[in-house]
Amino acid sequence: MEDYLGFLKRLRPKATNHIFHIPLDMSVQSVFRVTPFMRARHSVGHLHYFSKETALATLEHAGYEIVDYFYTRGALELPKRDWKAGLLRVPRSLLYKLCPDMAARLLGGFSLMVLTKYPCSIAH
Repeated sequence: MEDYLGFLKRLRPKATNHIFHIPLDMSVQSVFRVTPFMRARHSVGHLHYFSKETALATLEHAGYEIVDYFYTRGALELPKRDWKAGLLRVPRSLLYKLCPDMAARLLGGFSLMVLTKYPCSIAH
């Protein structure tokens, strides 16, 4: 999606609550290796890369109030793509149990499910 901020702003008045599932492509591992960005760009068309913090800040910037969020664990729960993906499964799982934020930030492989509220601007 090229204009994700425009899309978010146009979507806002369609409902009071919205659920977003945002891939968290930005991690230390992905920045270090670079290839995860290019793979996401070519295989699923990702043009923008988010961390938990930038995803939540983007939604707030677009006028949404964050109600709740949690990680979805695609790298741990979906079938392994290849042997390389399997290598990080154990460290990812252990680190996630200790500190989910650190696992997402360092090793990647997670998305963020976010429930938002768009406050009605009509005064009662």
